[in-house]
Amino acid sequence: MVLKGSQIFKLKKFIRELAQHRGRHTELVSVYIPQGYDMNKIINHLQQEQGTATNIKSASTRKNVIDALERMIQHLRLFKKTPENGLAVFSGNVAAKEGQQDLRIWSIEPPVPLKQRLYRCDKEFVLEPLSEMCETKEVYGLVVLDRRDAMLALLKGKAIVPLVKTHSEVPGKFKAGGQCCHPDTLVLLRDAQIKIKDVKIGDKLITYDFKNNDSSISECLNIWKTRKDVQLKIKTDAGNIIVSEDHLFFVENNGATLEVPAKELKVGDFLLKFKNSVKEKREKINKINKIKIIKIMKEKGEFEMIDISVKNQNFIANGLVVHNSAARFARIREGSIKAHYKKIADLMKEQFLPMGDNLKGIIIGGPSTTTTDFIHKDYLTGDIKKKIIGVKDLSYTGEFGLQELLDRSKDLLSAEEVSGEKKIMGKFFDLLNTKEKQVAYGLADVKEMLEIGAVDTLLLSESVDDELIEELENKAKEMGSEVRIISVETREGVQLKEMGGIAAILRYEAER
Repeated sequence: MVLKGSQIFKLKKFIRELAQHRGRHTELVSVYIPQGYDMNKIINHLQQEQGTATNIKSASTRKNVIDALERMIQHLRLFKKTPENGLAVFSGNVAAKEGQQDLRIWSIEPPVPLKQRLYRCDKEFVLEPLSEMCETKEVYGLVVLDRRDAMLALLKGKAIVPLVKTHSEVPGKFKAGGQCCHPDTLVLLRDAQIKIKDVKIGDKLITYDFKNNDSSISECLNIWKTRKDVQLKIKTDAGNIIVSEDHLFFVENNGATLEVPAKELKVGDFLLKFKNSVKEKREKINKINKIKIIKIMKEKGEFEMIDISVKNQNFIANGLVVHNSAARFARIREGSIKAHYKKIADLMKEQFLPMGDNLKGIIIGGPSTTTTDFIHKDYLTGDIKKKIIGVKDLSYTGEFGLQELLDRSKDLLSAEEVSGEKKIMGKFFDLLNTKEKQVAYGLADVKEMLEIGAVDTLLLSESVDDELIEELENKAKEMGSEVRIISVETREGVQLKEMGGIAAILRYEAER
């Protein structure tokens, strides 16, 4: 059951009032009567406790306990039967000075059914069962994600409680000039050797087939021109090549072939080179051999560079086997995305499943392409999928994304207090922008509108003083106005607080 803001406010106020009292000895009596329990049995039990209290050694404590029990018994006799949700009753001497008596009694029918029976004499009233009612046990899981970031949170009542966020190592979408060569770099085609700046889309390039240790032919798929502020001149014992720092080379290391960016190459590393040159129209080349790097020079400035994309993922540049940038980045990106999604799924399982039935559902938000891939592939377990109650298309992730997800989930949260609170505050702010005379805010303005019966809905922040809330609430009820207690746990609630905490939607446009 979701408590209304007014119910929570009254319950918290009741708890605050009782929590300020302390007994000098164990003489404050707390009794909880569960839903459906026989009131007469409770009265009989308290009468038995009166008899037991006669054995208390301290005369003052004995008198205070017996008197508190008697006052409670007389109070309970006023009830024909146990109220629908049960009853919590408190009695005791709360006099500020020892030797004086201020015997008082309080009772409240809780907003949700009481399930426990309790009797206790102590130095303070037992308020934990009532406090727990103010806490939201049923929660929603919120997940916002894109291909680089994700955040998990809980919606507890009206409050968004962040749990964990994660950032992936997914590279950005491949851009022109990711891994580049100097425009004069010689590239081997099927029937020629030309400068990379003269290569055209559709040209047939010679590439190397590592599996069969032989050459193959591959089509040029794309070409980009860009500028870099750093270039590396790599000198080997069989020739030179000029590239960007991030261009990938194949490096031979103890019989294994590694893919290494140019900025990580070292003097003494072995690159892969073909043994023989390629004659025109020849489609096969001999096995590769290794050549040693003898010098690397780094230059800063502004350098024109060319990048190409090749279907078979590598090509021959100045006789060296170098990596096709776009294909590699696509593979890296795809692998990183999968790892990112798996991590999010694992976090959802870790954070949400232990909540069991208290988790009412999971709402996921993000770009539609992202959420579709994430949900419909095999990242989520069946237990998590069963909990998903909705997916929303979002523009943001992080805390902004969580707020956007909450705003877009009103249909899914229609039964929740948070949805009603956001809806009524949304109406107030819309009228403030479009029909300013149909709203009021600030104590003086709202009081004036209450006095003439113009208030349709009175909006009171829970941050307002309790006595003032009670005064305005009583006046509103007298005039037939609806009263809404607004928490400070939503964005709209914080806005109301910052406006003074008191506002109203009027029945009509009122001149002031």
